[in-house]
Amino acid sequence: MRHLLTKAALLGCLVLLAGGSGSVAGAERLPNVVVIFCDDMAYADVGCFGAKGWTTPNLDRMAAEGMRLTRFYVAQPVCSASRSALMTGCYPTRVGIMGALGPKAPIGLNTNEVTLARLVKQKGYATGMVGKWHLGRPAPLLPVHQGFDEFFGLPYSNDMWPHHPEATAGTYPPLPLIEGDRVLKDGLTGKDQAKLTTQYTERAVKFIRQNRDRPFFLYVAHSMPHVPLYVSSKFKGKSAQGLYGDVIEEIDWSVGQILAALRKHKLDDNTLVIFTSDNGPWLSYGNHAGNAGPLREGKGTCWEGGIREPFIARWPGRIPAGGECREPAMTIDILPTVAKLIGAELPPHKIDGRDIWPLLSGAPGARSPQEAYYFYYENNQLQAVMSGRWKLMLPHSYRTMDGQPQGADAKPGKYRQVKIAKPELYDLETDIGERTDLADRQADVVQRLLALAEKAREDLGDSLTKRKGSGVREPGRVAPGTP
Repeated sequence: MRHLLTKAALLGCLVLLAGGSGSVAGAERLPNVVVIFCDDMAYADVGCFGAKGWTTPNLDRMAAEGMRLTRFYVAQPVCSASRSALMTGCYPTRVGIMGALGPKAPIGLNTNEVTLARLVKQKGYATGMVGKWHLGRPAPLLPVHQGFDEFFGLPYSNDMWPHHPEATAGTYPPLPLIEGDRVLKDGLTGKDQAKLTTQYTERAVKFIRQNRDRPFFLYVAHSMPHVPLYVSSKFKGKSAQGLYGDVIEEIDWSVGQILAALRKHKLDDNTLVIFTSDNGPWLSYGNHAGNAGPLREGKGTCWEGGIREPFIARWPGRIPAGGECREPAMTIDILPTVAKLIGAELPPHKIDGRDIWPLLSGAPGARSPQEAYYFYYENNQLQAVMSGRWKLMLPHSYRTMDGQPQGADAKPGKYRQVKIAKPELYDLETDIGERTDLADRQADVVQRLLALAEKAREDLGDSLTKRKGSGVREPGRVAPGTP
């Protein structure tokens, strides 16, 4: 594995090697797990990943005390599908989740799936979620029916409300705030949204305090920085980059509060904390969108800007401080990694993720456990295949803001469509911005990746080639009109 490690990190690796295989299932107390998952945060929105115009001191400190993965991916560049991969360890198409589910959708994550929350329940964990769910609005599909003991947050994206700038009247119902599976308040206002990041943080800190004497899993899924952007009064106007920067700085504050709660309750050395996001920036919103840095495109595309996310993992004494890993990994790999760490059994059905603890822990020579990663989008279109340093973009159409007037101040610009007519090959080690197509010069690599694509089509399908996969499962369904 290609790591850049400080002297402290190298000493941490020696400690890990001396400790054995890395499984802690036999320890006196199983580790806590906290996953902080943002919405539409871009690769270069965090200071240690290149942010400019705002500061993220808590995230930067988290990285200094832990491991950065600079090639971490989501399974799809859009809300619901991306979240299904995190929760199940499966490609979204395997569990029947595609795109972003609307408020009236009668489907969601099937309650037969083994979520991260259900997985840790095997070992007696307390499980809590705050924030955006977006894996089914009907009450029978909400988090408290998917393995979580408690839930406080929004059932879907914060723009799915009557004030959406591109929605016609009646498209979206009032936005509800939910506790458990009951509506706490219906019809949130802008003032209510400005409180969300603080409310989520307070609930997360409370969950840590209440469960400090038992192992717990906490999933914090921030609604921000998804548009419409809202921030509390304590951060409004604080950054040098306007409202978007203010929102990021409040998320960074939230991370600091969660880390402080762990220290306060003496849980720091027994808690794995992971920070990342669901997809890249919504570029049509201009100054209300994030910065993908050197990456191409953003949300809604399978170019790097849409699927590569900032990723930080911290666990003092177990993850070496100041580490950087350049091996590819994905959200599907988090569930099997947690399973290995706590000694839980993997789901009885097929999953796609693999244990990436050797990457997170800085094990010498560790490499990505996956031969390839597959990127689907739209209506189950297989749009890209990545194996090691190579990424093959398959023929499809995608949206771009390149050459288009940018949106601004909560009003989006309009995308144009671009078509990829033939497979394009990119070397992500030398061409992070995906500018030079090497398909004509690397014919053998192209053929190898095309063969991998065929394997994916057999298993997961591909609407572009009119294939139905043999390994897909049904989403959860409820009768139309189920509240």
